[in-house]
Amino acid sequence: MAGKLAVIGAGLMGAGIAQVAAQAGWQVTLRDLDDAATGRGLDGIRTSLGRFAAKGTITEQDAQDALGRITTTTDLEAAAEADIVIEAVFEKLEIKQEVFRALDRICKPDAVLGTNTSAIPITQIAAATQRPEMVVGTHFFSPVPMMKLCELVRGHRTSDETLATARAFAEGIGKTCIVVNRDIAGFVTTRLIAALVVEAVKLVESGVCTPEDLDTACKLGFGHAMGPLATTDLTGVDILAHAARNIYTDTADPKFFPPELLQRMVTAGELGRKSGKGFYTY
Repeated sequence: MAGKLAVIGAGLMGAGIAQVAAQAGWQVTLRDLDDAATGRGLDGIRTSLGRFAAKGTITEQDAQDALGRITTTTDLEAAAEADIVIEAVFEKLEIKQEVFRALDRICKPDAVLGTNTSAIPITQIAAATQRPEMVVGTHFFSPVPMMKLCELVRGHRTSDETLATARAFAEGIGKTCIVVNRDIAGFVTTRLIAALVVEAVKLVESGVCTPEDLDTACKLGFGHAMGPLATTDLTGVDILAHAARNIYTDTADPKFFPPELLQRMVTAGELGRKSGKGFYTY
């Protein structure tokens, strides 16, 4: 299965999705608001492909062929001919709804509209369209070229055909899928990691243990490859805080409310690896 894919958002997630799809033979349109953003996205893809080629995972020709299948644009209308559209913009409901409202007008009637949200219920995003049956959650994991999981999420009205198309796409670009059959905030993976991170931060915040000891406990006691606080630094402290708050907003479950320490770190710009400091210094 290969065709035309439009990726809306050229950040780390959008660029990663564009890369793996292009490697699998898809013609990809990567769209963002300005040329600087699309340029950064394409540079990231070029660097990533170069690393794979240097390791011998792919050939130099494979890398060049994949780059040749990616076109960048600032025009959302370029999604008009796409068979599948994956939205990967900022994790805020109002922004995503604005994008989907426009895609509903632009895209052909049988186009599948995927959202890469990690925590917002799909039904809330699909409500911005007149085709909620064509909207599905396609939650990829960062870095997309390395992480094998794709969490497929049914909205309240997502059709079986839409889910099947999304699954065929994700599996065709090398991902293993799980299906979330009820559209709950946070789905499966974000709900689990958010609850763990919130409790982990509370333990550190209250002086029970250090970040290092907490992560060591999870690695050696539970067999985790990476502790929850190191995972938070990798994902982005702001991303985890925002995801937890989205789940809390939808559920009013206090176990998801972001602790004060997490909120203060975001305010101070201590966002993890991308800022050079989070729970650890990089």
